[in-house]
Amino acid sequence: MMLKQPLWPRFVPTVWVVNIAMVGPVGRMKPGPGTWGSLAGLLYFTVFFAGLPWWAILGFSLPALYLAVAFCGEAEFRLGQRDPGGVVLDELVVIPLCFLGWQALPAAWVADWRWALFLGGFGLFRLFDIAKPLGISRLQDLPGGWGVVADDVAAALAACVTLHALGYGWSVWAG
Repeated sequence: MMLKQPLWPRFVPTVWVVNIAMVGPVGRMKPGPGTWGSLAGLLYFTVFFAGLPWWAILGFSLPALYLAVAFCGEAEFRLGQRDPGGVVLDELVVIPLCFLGWQALPAAWVADWRWALFLGGFGLFRLFDIAKPLGISRLQDLPGGWGVVADDVAAALAACVTLHALGYGWSVWAG
């Protein structure tokens, strides 16, 4: 089965496609629009997802990931650029994946340390998103919006695994 770019965004006006993919003004913020998009994603997570169990976060993220594939891929086509820096919808929608199961982490047990947990997840995501280790960079070769979004999904899941490994290590060491 070959991944194909969804066809329906072709019927959406360019101004809408580009503004949705850039999350309005967020993708135009300098320096580092990807970091701004990730910060918007952290806000998105804390407002809409922080109180949900991992399976609900995953369930609500899947339709958002599909929309990101559709809009990011179409924006890529209309802007005539491969994975344009200003297209940050992909960063925004994957941030909740960094925090799957976050309530089980030691820092989540102490309300005063939750901010550190959220900033740690954000920082780990940015590290994996920029460095693209562990074969993450190869995911960008997928066609259209799939390549735009897949590397960010992998970076978010790598951040999640690392966050849990650090939490486990902390609980053993402090414990």
